[in-house]
This record gives sequence, structure tokens and C-alpha cells, in this order.
Amino acid sequence: MFPDLGSLLNVFTPFSFLLMFLGVFGGLVIGALPGLTGTMAVALLVPITFGMPFEQGITLLVAVFVGAISGGLVAASLLNIPGTPASVATTFDAYPMVCRGEAGKALGIGVFASFAGCVVSFLFLVTLTPLLGKIALFFGPCEYFSLVVFTLTCIASISKKSQVKGFLAGALGLLLSTVGLSEVDAVPRFTFDTDLLQSGFNVMPVLIGIYAISQIMDEIKSIRSPVKIPHTDFTINEFWGVVKLCMRSWKNILRSSIIGTGIGILPGIGAGLSNIVAYSQAKAASKEPETFGTGNPDGIIASESANNASCGGSLIPLLALGIPGDSTTMMMLGAFMIQGLQPGPLLIRDNPEVMLSIQVAFFVSTFLMLFLQIRFIKLLIKALSVSRPILYPIILALCAIGCFALNSSMSDVWIFFIMGLIGILLNKLDFPTLPLVLGLLLGKMAEDHLRTSLVLGHGTFSEYFNHPI
Repeated sequence: MFPDLGSLLNVFTPFSFLLMFLGVFGGLVIGALPGLTGTMAVALLVPITFGMPFEQGITLLVAVFVGAISGGLVAASLLNIPGTPASVATTFDAYPMVCRGEAGKALGIGVFASFAGCVVSFLFLVTLTPLLGKIALFFGPCEYFSLVVFTLTCIASISKKSQVKGFLAGALGLLLSTVGLSEVDAVPRFTFDTDLLQSGFNVMPVLIGIYAISQIMDEIKSIRSPVKIPHTDFTINEFWGVVKLCMRSWKNILRSSIIGTGIGILPGIGAGLSNIVAYSQAKAASKEPETFGTGNPDGIIASESANNASCGGSLIPLLALGIPGDSTTMMMLGAFMIQGLQPGPLLIRDNPEVMLSIQVAFFVSTFLMLFLQIRFIKLLIKALSVSRPILYPIILALCAIGCFALNSSMSDVWIFFIMGLIGILLNKLDFPTLPLVLGLLLGKMAEDHLRTSLVLGHGTFSEYFNHPI
């Protein structure tokens, strides 16, 4: 029941600490580049973690996750372009502040708010995960199937403009999860007599294809647009002055961090919604709401503390229930599967050192993010000028190599490209991709628990009425 402290110390070895340092820094760079997301960064690194001890691999992924979410504030502040979807609300007040010649102040507020949001969500991560894990030990097949259904409907209900398209995308994901040999009775389904589909769709090539290729193709239309970066003089002394300013808005930080953590806990929603909700709540609570959108520091504080708090929040359902909180933790779930581990209450009970390693990695990465943002903010700003025509082909090549490395199979590479084309088509038709991916990821779990519950109910749904959870 008690964590293996020897295993935990693996997080503090020089190599693990180097991985966290590089992971946070790489995440900051990727988050700062418009069009590249934390999900894409984690997707690229998941195949690399296959050859590492699990504690080191998951440490790297957590560090990239923390860095990428925070890095989005750089482009949002200086270019009025969200580096990640989680930084949309940051542009509302950060860019007007930059236009007033206060670029250093805008960046400083964003950096400290990011740090504060991570710290608050870490406290929830440590306290809520074991509690949810204990509750989840009482879960049976009926409860897990119901939880999967809730997760899918929750995502579909917030899907862009059309709930119908969200449900259709989720249904398509569930359909794809049934392709291949049935795990229960080994009956081939929807294979069309091809070896390519005998084993079904490997999760990682699908995830990487849908997110990486479709994202890059969406950005190609502006690939030749010149990037004009305003002059920025970000100093440590200015940062400490900003800290005092932010501490006077501690209620905003706490409220926004709680909102971010709570939305992060809801399966499949993540940081993209949390910054908008926190921003609107900060504006509603402000004595001067008319100043929001003109360079009000509280607008930056609300957005950045909420989107970073959602990082810790989205890890809570992953660890406690085995349900990913957002698209990035979906990738982490893939890393668990590659290592033969299933996150959830049994992992907390039987391998508490794994959960503790993730929590410690998140905590250390939070402080590394603060340090690196302060010391290397000028280098991150230079990353905005990286040539896109050079960057995107390299990313596509790395994606293809990573997919092949999973099983040394060209089938996974073909699935990667096919799913990329499907992702492009879905984006063109304004279909959300998140319900599709989650449907594929959770479909097998739903089928297994549904069939088990029907066996317990002698072919009926009667067991569902005997389980109040």
C-alpha cells in the first residue's frame, strides 16, 4: 500500500531531472509556436518513452505537458495569436498591453499566473486523486460502462457548433474501436479480409495522425506569412514587480485556478474551455468590467492561471479512473498502455509509486517552468521566427518514424496517414475530432464492461438497477 521510495527516487536522478528540464523547455518552445500544441508534442514523444523505464518516460511527458500549456502565452501576448487553444483568452488583454509598450509586464503577469495555477492544481491532484481512487474501487462493470457513456456525451455536448456532429464523431470512434478481432471471442469484425485491419486500429497512429497532420495542414495556408515580433525587454526586476501586482489579485488567481482544475477534471474538456470560462468570471466579478479587453492585468491572470490549473485537473481522472481529462492525457494513456499499465484505482492500490512519481514530476516541472520562463523568455521569443516550411516537414517525418517504431510495422504508418486524411476531412466539414478519438480510445473498455454486465444480468440490463453509483 505504501509507495516504493526507491522507485520515487528515480524521478530525482540526474538523468530524470535532465529529462524534466528538456521536457519543460521543449514544451515551452512548442507552446510558443502557433499551430503546434502540447498534444502534438506528447504524441511525438510517446514512442520514444517505449524504451525507457516507465517513471522516466511519464516524467518526460508530464514536463512537456506543463511547458506547452504555459508556452502558449508568448505568441498570444506578442503576436495576438494563441500559441495553443488554451491561450485564446490571453490575447484579449495581453496584446493590448503589449501595444501600449508594456510587453515585459504582460509576459511577467502571464508567467506568474501560470505558475500559480499549476501550484493550486497540484494541491488538488495530491488530495483528490487518492479519494477518487478509493471511490472507484467500488466501481464494477455497470459503473465503468456508465462512466464511459457520460464521458462521450459530455464531450459531444460541447462540440463546436453542432451537438449532432459531436455525437456522430463519437459514434464513428466507437465504430472504429470494433474493427479487428474481438477480444472476447476472437471473431474478426470489419476487417474486409485485409491483414492491415486484423489487429484493429492501434491507438497511437490514429491519435498522432488526426492531431498532427490535420493541424499542420490547417496552418499551411498561412505558412508564408511574415512574423513581426515587437521589441521586448523582459527583466527579473520587472518580474518581481509583477509578482506584487498579481498577489493583490489573489482572489482572481484562486477562483480561476479552481475553475481550471474543475473543468480539467471533467473528461475530455481540458484547458481550451477553462481559460474562456475563467476570463468571463473574472470580468463578471470585476469592479471595472469595461476595462477588460483593453489591457487589464486581471484578464491575463484569469486566463493563464485557469489553463495551467487544468493540467493538474486533467491528470486526476486519468490516474483515478483511467479516463483521460483532455487530448494530451489521451496520449499519456497511450503511454500507459504501451508499458502494459492501466491507470485507475487498481494502479493506485497496486503501484502507488507510479502515481507519486507523476505528482512529483508535475510539482518539479512547475518550478522548472517558472525558472525557464524567467531566464529564457528572450530565447522563446526568438523561437517565434522559426521557418515553418522547414519545421512542418520535420515534424511529419518524426511522426511517421514514431508510428513505425511502435511495432516496427508499416501498417501503423499507413494508418497514421489515412487517419490524417480523415482528420483533414472532418475539419473541413466542421466535425470535432475529440469525440472520435475518445470513442476509439474508450470503445474497447465500454464493450468489455457492457458484455460483462450483461453476463451478470443473465442477458438483461437488470444489473444497472442494482448499482446506484
